[in-house]
Amino acid sequence: MKKLRNAVVISVDGIGILPLRIVVPITEWHPQYAGYHWFVHLSPTKSNGLTKESGANAFQVKSVSEDRFRERLGSLPDDVLDEIAAAIALCVGLRLP
Repeated sequence: MKKLRNAVVISVDGIGILPLRIVVPITEWHPQYAGYHWFVHLSPTKSNGLTKESGANAFQVKSVSEDRFRERLGSLPDDVLDEIAAAIALCVGLRLP
């Protein structure tokens, strides 16, 4: 539990009163993840700061304290954030247009 892990922050600033952020953890990509609709493939780019093929696991979305953040690696384009949001919606039974 004390391991450092990359994550995508998906919460909107100004929502909530506690110093928490909603995150989707990032893990190393494995080919079988392509068949899992809750995984979003992330390729490394200069703008996102990743160093290897990775996946955002929307099935493990959680809230974490801002105190646990160490550094910002980069950012993801809006279309990738939309994919992650759609994967979360799938996990909770919502259907997006």
